Amino acid sequence: MTPALQAPPSERRTNGRIPPPPPHHGGGDDDDRDHGRRFDNLRLAVLVFIGAEAMFFGALISALLVLRLGMAAWPPPLEPRLPIAVTGANTLVLLASSVTLRAASRARRRADDREQARWLGATAALGALFLVIQGYEWIRLIGYGLSLASGIYGTTFFALIGFHGLHVVAALIWLLVTTLLVARHRFQPGHSAGVQACAMYWHFVVGVWPVLYLTVYLL
Repeated sequence: MTPALQAPPSERRTNGRIPPPPPHHGGGDDDDRDHGRRFDNLRLAVLVFIGAEAMFFGALISALLVLRLGMAAWPPPLEPRLPIAVTGANTLVLLASSVTLRAASRARRRADDREQARWLGATAALGALFLVIQGYEWIRLIGYGLSLASGIYGTTFFALIGFHGLHVVAALIWLLVTTLLVARHRFQPGHSAGVQACAMYWHFVVGVWPVLYLTVYLL
């Protein structure tokens, strides 16, 4: 006799019920269920750009240190002294923006767009405050005679701190646009690479600043 045909393993019943499909192993939940997926092109591009920017700032800092080794006194005589205390407090403002951005990331994992937008807005506000304080201190230093034309001291100061300020401005614009998109629910769960790329760049800009503060203001 011809043996009875057996159902394929995927269709065999257990206690009269069709067993559930096997679990999917290609995903997970890492800041929007992106864990285990191919690293998307946007974040990869931002990561490569951050690496290039890190080398750029490293070159500027190295040039500053080499110049200082060749100087008899630093800062040079009669040059205005940098506002260490105010800039130190401003450093805490920028570092706090990374804390609020982490809170926004936690809200994103909970798919809470409203709370995420609030924390992103707080991050942008702290970044804007940092720029306002820096701008005010720059105006005072220029009033005291420090400028790009005042010698190597002014040139290196405005080159390093000015380039970082431009990076903060660019990151702040990106962050504001991202906040608006989040508030309008433009990022679906599992498709928020743009938010994560923006966060990566903001954390980089924040991380560079303490190194600059130590090198330019304290050493």
